[in-house]
Amino acid sequence: MIDRITVAKSDRQLSVWSDGRKLKTYRIALGRNPVGAKQEEGDMKTPEGYYKIDGRNPHSDYHLALHVSYPSEGDIARAAERGVNAGFDIMIHGIRNGDGWLGGFHRLHDWTAGCIAMTDEEIEELYRVTPDGTPIEIRP
Repeated sequence: MIDRITVAKSDRQLSVWSDGRKLKTYRIALGRNPVGAKQEEGDMKTPEGYYKIDGRNPHSDYHLALHVSYPSEGDIARAAERGVNAGFDIMIHGIRNGDGWLGGFHRLHDWTAGCIAMTDEEIEELYRVTPDGTPIEIRP
């Protein structure tokens, strides 16, 4: 089992850690508007900050999905100050069901609505080793 996940958005990398050791790094795709932190629903940005894996969806439209605890109280407060909804439903997931044949080609451009996308094989592996409650840090 792993004990934390880090995402480096600028490098398009997701790394898994156990006992302070990096075990593996995956190449990922992000939201269609990848620069900067998510600020509101529909901005197509992937959040930045400290969250947890707080659930999973074995019946996802995107093969499998691990739910990220976005928005935090701070995210909600910042959005409310601007009079907007912070957004919700940020996941680490595979490729849309039926399109798994794309494999690694899905990473040629950022395509999600703000989620973190991996190949189906990669999300299967991550799904198996990631317990609910695992911390995830998403960096610019």
